[in-house]
Amino acid sequence: MTKQLLLALGLSFSVLLPSLAEQTGPARRVLAADDSTRKLAIIAPDGSVEWETKVGAIHDAWVLPNGNILYQQGWTKIVEVTPDKQTVWEYDSAKMNGNEGKRVEVHAFQRLTDGSTMIAESGPARIIEVDKAGKILREVKLKVNNPNAHSDTRLVRKIANGNYLVAHESDGFVREYDATGNIVWDYEVPLFGKPRKGGHGPEAFGNSLFSAIRLENGNTLIGGGNGHCVLEVTPQKEIVWKLEQNDLPGITLAWVTRVERLPNGNTRFGNCHAGSENPQFIEVTKDKKVVWTFKDFKNFGNSMPVQAVLEANR
Repeated sequence: MTKQLLLALGLSFSVLLPSLAEQTGPARRVLAADDSTRKLAIIAPDGSVEWETKVGAIHDAWVLPNGNILYQQGWTKIVEVTPDKQTVWEYDSAKMNGNEGKRVEVHAFQRLTDGSTMIAESGPARIIEVDKAGKILREVKLKVNNPNAHSDTRLVRKIANGNYLVAHESDGFVREYDATGNIVWDYEVPLFGKPRKGGHGPEAFGNSLFSAIRLENGNTLIGGGNGHCVLEVTPQKEIVWKLEQNDLPGITLAWVTRVERLPNGNTRFGNCHAGSENPQFIEVTKDKKVVWTFKDFKNFGNSMPVQAVLEANR
């Protein structure tokens, strides 16, 4: 049916088309997941759905160099699937390596360069690296001040020096562990003199961070969770850059999730639980100018903690 015919019939052309993802700035290919809509998807630059699958609770996902997708199906099971959704690897932390009968949740995992998989297990409070058969190759015990299988950890990454950078949500700490489990650096996310307020949205407040990455300059970039902020902190624990809840005109930050520093100095981050009037994924310059946003409340909802821009050649 042509646009002209639709207009002749008094119908809107747009209402008969599916609502597409909205991007401001350069059009990009995006991996995202939302546990309110139970969907993990790759969104093409034109806003259409390129690939999707149903998921349960989810806090982490990857598109691997071979094109396979590594993601979690609920709080304990990690799967690797091909683009045509054939499962080629899986691991269930609830059933393996001593966790039987224990409460355990997985909020972070990473495929390592040697083909093994790093898994952070909240509850048992440990990081493990397992081979393809699920055999533990390394185990690192974590320090947890406020034990909780749901919030011992959020994102965890093995970094370039071989150590592990851990976002401890319930403790409000970033801790860096070496391969033997020694803490070699830590940072307590400040409350900046504000009282704690419960919840997940813009009205909440705390230091329940979601993520931390190590930058090439040695600083650490932190996704402040319900602190509604992004922090860049030096090894000496000085804050040298901070993005706060209302720094971006027309945008309110809520639960700040993944963070990324780009080669050009820009910062990308996730904005979860902020409401449908706000973008879920944002890129800003060093001087806090918004240069790109992503918003999709058709495929995703108000609980989208997973988001990543995918390289065009993948």
